[in-house]
Amino acid sequence: MDIDKTTKFGSINITLDAIAAVAGNAAMQCYGVVGMSSKRSIREEINELLKKENYSKGVIARKKKDSYEVDIYIVVSYGLRITETVTQVQKKVQYDLEKVFSIKFKVNVYVQGIK
Repeated sequence: MDIDKTTKFGSINITLDAIAAVAGNAAMQCYGVVGMSSKRSIREEINELLKKENYSKGVIARKKKDSYEVDIYIVVSYGLRITETVTQVQKKVQYDLEKVFSIKFKVNVYVQGIK
């Protein structure tokens, strides 16, 4: 999925990989996040932590009527409050995406595991 945006300087094409890279880097900077995980890791019962080049497997972006939604799949650290970690990830990712792309994003965070 690509996002086409038109500015006074011309048109911009934003790819899913760019959104995934920004969202993945923002999520990994948050305290309590061990790593990113794939969406299907729960179904396949495989806890695989994704590397930087594979963040697009752990981030799903889609367009709604007048906004964009991003789903992030993370693995959190044992012994911390999951709700606090998820809230921080949600705020950080939303802030970074809106700062970089100047588009409103809604961020959904899914915890795939605890390590």
